Amino acid sequence: MLNNTQITEYHQDGYTACPNFLSSEEVARLLAETERIISGNTLANHDKKRMEMEPDQPQDGAKVRRLYEPCSHYPLFRELSDSEKLLDAVEDLVGPNILFHYSKLNMKPPEIGSVVEWHQDLSYYPLTNRDSLAVLFYLDDADAENGCLQMLPGRHEGDLLAHTSEGYFQGRTTEAVDSSEAVLVEGKAGAAIFMHSMTPHASTTNRSNRSRRTLILSYRAADAFPIYYGEMTSHVETYTRVVRGHRAEMARFTMKEFPVPHYKDRSASLYELQDRSRKGKIR
Repeated sequence: MLNNTQITEYHQDGYTACPNFLSSEEVARLLAETERIISGNTLANHDKKRMEMEPDQPQDGAKVRRLYEPCSHYPLFRELSDSEKLLDAVEDLVGPNILFHYSKLNMKPPEIGSVVEWHQDLSYYPLTNRDSLAVLFYLDDADAENGCLQMLPGRHEGDLLAHTSEGYFQGRTTEAVDSSEAVLVEGKAGAAIFMHSMTPHASTTNRSNRSRRTLILSYRAADAFPIYYGEMTSHVETYTRVVRGHRAEMARFTMKEFPVPHYKDRSASLYELQDRSRKGKIR
């Protein structure tokens, strides 16, 4: 459960931070399970359905960039996604009927962890309303040096920033972002950040010799239904499930219009999409 200050911060700024949401023991168990999962995988030989490797490493390099859907594939992570403590906090922000949407674990390995450019999550998967959020758990201490989150507070209330160029969705903002307004969201391992799906955010390369592993779980109100935007719609909805309350019988609409992402090709991840965009391959 969140306190009144945290709830107010979320609605005012588009995010709120909760230090020590996970105990040190819980963090240790999640990290041990993560190491078990990624052990033995290399750039040349890994399960592409379960994980994504950092591209700039030798073929026998073992630096993982992302785990796909840990809360759907592995019981320990699933247990966290269904936990009463977490769902109580999510209910404070989106109401009593809650869908789990997706999960991922961004690894940000030392001295290589990939950059994430400015974007808003809802640009990837338009919904009938905006009651959608991500819960980001720092599994390592996170600061500016190892690529902590950056956010633009208060921008979640406005229109979606442009994420399209030459008719195709780019996975990143295509209009100028004034990064001087950005806030660094630093935190110790175990901290949870509750972030609105319309809050612009980014992170830089990990320049340190420390990891910056972040577990990300997405939830939404049950009456926030996906707006069809092609093949990617069903792909993004693959692991959606009711975690509290019940499914909605009617969709709730709170916006007169919302940009639809036109994907040129099916994309495996944000990293891949943003990289192709930087190289001018989405046009």
